[in-house]
Amino acid sequence: MNLKTLSLVLAFTIALFTAVGTDMARADEGTKRGLFVNLTTDDTWAAAKAILFAHQKSLKNGHDTAIWLNVRAVYLADKKRASHVHGLMAQSGTSIQDMLTAFMADGGTVIMCGACSKAAGLTKADYIDGVEMGTWPVVESWLFRDGMQTLAW
Repeated sequence: MNLKTLSLVLAFTIALFTAVGTDMARADEGTKRGLFVNLTTDDTWAAAKAILFAHQKSLKNGHDTAIWLNVRAVYLADKKRASHVHGLMAQSGTSIQDMLTAFMADGGTVIMCGACSKAAGLTKADYIDGVEMGTWPVVESWLFRDGMQTLAW
């Protein structure tokens, strides 16, 4: 290995350990991790999985968690639109609206895309209680928060 290659490997190693140390220090300082779920479909099978994951795996494990309903997903929180849950979750008779309501009752945040709502002909009055209309500052405050991870369905 020549000196230039060795220098590059050493610089990379130092940078890697510095980054890991910084992440560990941030974790020790109590930076709260979070999950921002980007849900774009009104397919109830996919939606149920996304909501269940956000609620049971993220929120109930102490992470700040938001579900952003956009594109066709805005229909999921429409009070007058019936929904069902596929697979094993169907046995409980729980609707998508029930799942979203339980998620919010436990401290989760459901953000509705304002532009998508308008395109769908829906307003805040059409949605289940607790849904927050998503302005850019609301979405940005979740999406670009330190420690935030994003998952899309």
